[in-house]
Amino acid sequence: MIKKLLARDTAETHRVATPLELLFDLSFVVAVAQAAASLHHAVSENHVGAGLLAFCMAFFALWLPWLNFTWFASAFDNDDTLYRIITMVQIAGVLVVAAGIPAVFEHQDYRIVVGGYIVIRLAMVAHWMRAARDNPAHRACAHRYAGGIAVMQVLWVLWLFVPPSLAVGLWVLGMLAELLIPAWAERTTATTWHPHHIAERHGLFTLIVLGESILAATLAFQKGFDSGVNLISLAVASLTIVFSVWWIYFEAPSHLHNLKKAFLWGYAHFFILGSIAALGAGLAASVDYDLHLSHAPGTTVAAFTTVPLAVFFLCVWYVQDCHDQTGIRKYLLPLGSLAVLAATFGPAPIHVTAGIALVLCVATRLVQPADQHVAV
Repeated sequence: MIKKLLARDTAETHRVATPLELLFDLSFVVAVAQAAASLHHAVSENHVGAGLLAFCMAFFALWLPWLNFTWFASAFDNDDTLYRIITMVQIAGVLVVAAGIPAVFEHQDYRIVVGGYIVIRLAMVAHWMRAARDNPAHRACAHRYAGGIAVMQVLWVLWLFVPPSLAVGLWVLGMLAELLIPAWAERTTATTWHPHHIAERHGLFTLIVLGESILAATLAFQKGFDSGVNLISLAVASLTIVFSVWWIYFEAPSHLHNLKKAFLWGYAHFFILGSIAALGAGLAASVDYDLHLSHAPGTTVAAFTTVPLAVFFLCVWYVQDCHDQTGIRKYLLPLGSLAVLAATFGPAPIHVTAGIALVLCVATRLVQPADQHVAV
């Protein structure tokens, strides 16, 4: 059955993620796992610069389509037949991106990833055109989204043919242009996204990415157990770090007061989610190092755990309304970030980092304001 794709009420009660949204998220499990595993191998092989660049570019091709669809669905999801079909086309595009990630890391070949990305984004154009047709009040906004996304897909095809010396610079410009489309489109009429729904969707995706970090670490630990090397302390330290990421992220509620705050909050999640995925790769690379399977220096391997964790702490601190915090709580996560970065250059960096993360978890709970409610 085909229905009109009408804007939803921002104050709608009991708004939660739908089964289709959960299926959409599930498609990213494979893609995020590919990116994390490829970064893990790049670090262990000491191809740090190329691996990190490939990871950032591949992860952006996953994160931005997820972000755009999530906010669109929060405003217009009607779950009719056509909406489901278009969304399933997007899911197929995500799997194409996942299939192309190894080629990005191994051969700097972006054709498959770009092809899958274009499939996802053109399906997004179809969503926006439906919204434009059925919502006169949001027509200008929807047309801007659709037009901007469509133009960018043409530019991404052209990007595949630019000289390698210009590829990174032009990719950064393209990334910025993609990020500016929502700000430009929403200047006409803001879409009717639901604050609680958006917070829940980001929380669920954070759990998915965190799950991939757990999987990456678990599979790496198996190498140690199979070889007879005692990695129990490293396993405990790694799990402590992963648990601390969950603890810190969900310790404070999300404050989506207005559109500007929502944009900054949403875009900060590129670094939050990317750092979590990179953290899983770093933990796996640490196991390789302890098993003498890594070609990278110890400091480099440690940095792929400590730096992502420090970035995570700072970004979460920012999205939790850092300017409104008072007392010691305002400085906990920044100080924790500095301590974690310093641990990179000391003995047993993963174990020390785990201890710092554990202290931060306890401290954030102890200094939590009396009226603070934990985020859902």
